[in-house]
Amino acid sequence: MKDAPSVQYRLSDINNMDSDTFVAVFGAIFEASPWVAEETWQSRPFKSNAHLVETLCETVRSAGRERQLALLRAHPELGVRKPLTGYSEREQTNAGLTEEEAGRTELLADMNRRYQDKFGFPFILAVKGLDPDTIITRFRERLENSLEDEFKESLRQVFRIAAFRLEDLLESE
Repeated sequence: MKDAPSVQYRLSDINNMDSDTFVAVFGAIFEASPWVAEETWQSRPFKSNAHLVETLCETVRSAGRERQLALLRAHPELGVRKPLTGYSEREQTNAGLTEEEAGRTELLADMNRRYQDKFGFPFILAVKGLDPDTIITRFRERLENSLEDEFKESLRQVFRIAAFRLEDLLESE
């Protein structure tokens, strides 16, 4: 799978990366948004893995609503058969969302459409450790949110996804 991490990086190596290498390694952490890594690179040196994660998230927090919305819109729909990035494909496969199950594909397609119509961006959930039933329950619950609450929750989920992806890339301190 593309984007799947094959090595882990030590903090000292990360702090010594040039911009191009940093973006090549961390550019896919935020779905189809390498600008997050591009802008975060300037904040080196990172004091810890947690500091790196927080700095990447802070880049998104300070980016402004339009760029945040573009980041949310870059995420794929859950459980819908479309080309996915390596990270998203692995995450959805591990959560059981790529397996055909009678009615579930249609249910998720309908929920994705309703969510997109209501909020203007796809439903985003850090699916690591979740099963399809839990994901569908969360989907239903969040369809009831206001736009502002859901925008904030979607960003929180983006940050959780990034943290999970970074866990795979960062060597333990």
